[in-house]
Amino acid sequence: MTTLQAEIAELIRQEGPLPVGRYMALCLGHPRHGYYMTRDPFGSGGDFTTAPEISQMFGELIGLWVAHAWRASGAPARFRLVELGPGRGTLMADMLRATRIVPGFREALSVHLVETSPALRARQAATLQGVAPVWHKTLAEALDGPVIAVANEFLDALPLDQFVMTPEGWRERLVGLDAEGGLCWGLGACASPDAGEQGTVPIGTVFEAAHDALSVVTQLAGHVAREGGAALLIDYGSLRSGFGDTLQAMRRHGFADPLAEPGEADLTVHVDFERMGQAALKAGAALHGPATQRELLLALGLAERAQALSLKADAAQRAAISSAFDRLIAPGETGMGDLFKVLALSQRNLPLLPGFDLHRLPDRG
Repeated sequence: MTTLQAEIAELIRQEGPLPVGRYMALCLGHPRHGYYMTRDPFGSGGDFTTAPEISQMFGELIGLWVAHAWRASGAPARFRLVELGPGRGTLMADMLRATRIVPGFREALSVHLVETSPALRARQAATLQGVAPVWHKTLAEALDGPVIAVANEFLDALPLDQFVMTPEGWRERLVGLDAEGGLCWGLGACASPDAGEQGTVPIGTVFEAAHDALSVVTQLAGHVAREGGAALLIDYGSLRSGFGDTLQAMRRHGFADPLAEPGEADLTVHVDFERMGQAALKAGAALHGPATQRELLLALGLAERAQALSLKADAAQRAAISSAFDRLIAPGETGMGDLFKVLALSQRNLPLLPGFDLHRLPDRG
């Protein structure tokens, strides 16, 4: 039993079963034993690998997208480049390196990182020496004036609550204790989640209420709509809304039981990009997308960038570039191309941003 599991078990004994969202928040963000508070989870020695760690090409192209969004916003003399959940700082470092060629861009920006983990803040500081980033614990602290924000694999780690359709109606899914004192799933009293227009829902259907992710998107959308700028959201999930249990635990690059070792495994969920887009529309922003990561990266010039790097590489380096290229855009379980989606938010007067020429949700709000 992990130390955090013992604390959660005692909390359940005192207060009763926990909603899934509260359980996730404790597993990931407990100040002493939370998963992200105590480690660097990235790379081959960690539990998972993100796109910026696979290849510099990813961050370089995202950086050029950001520079285009800055110019489309009127090239403000001062703006904040905000990254949510910046990992090791790799994505930010690659974005900044790629944008050195853009006149006036580097002089106009200040770097702001939304990060709660002391361990990861230290890693980011080492990666971004000479950049002088400003760290924030909340998104609200980072938003001031024109902003261009990037969130890669951030929304998937935000807590959500789950509801299960039963013969009595929707009931909230809870984490409780079994007869031996171990963690187990259970159901609470009947509830009324905002599941949208649903019609007849089969017994056993799971609805996920992503309140924290929707709050982040609403904040971003409202801010760029009022103050200017754009936001790019990249994560794994679905283009269209639906039902289903997407909660999963990752440890040592494999799936684990979400209840087995609280604080020792990453907990994530799939992002519902349609619901995120509708929240952004209601907050006053324009939408670009959603599209797949494959579509975005190819539209931004991934193939050309890979070819340019290969021309200067030896045989081993060319093989690594080719492998990274495939992993970033390959479909199915072998790559990230279709599983990962991208959605951009902006002021309504901005032109359609790069990579989204053929993808735009209808304006329904």
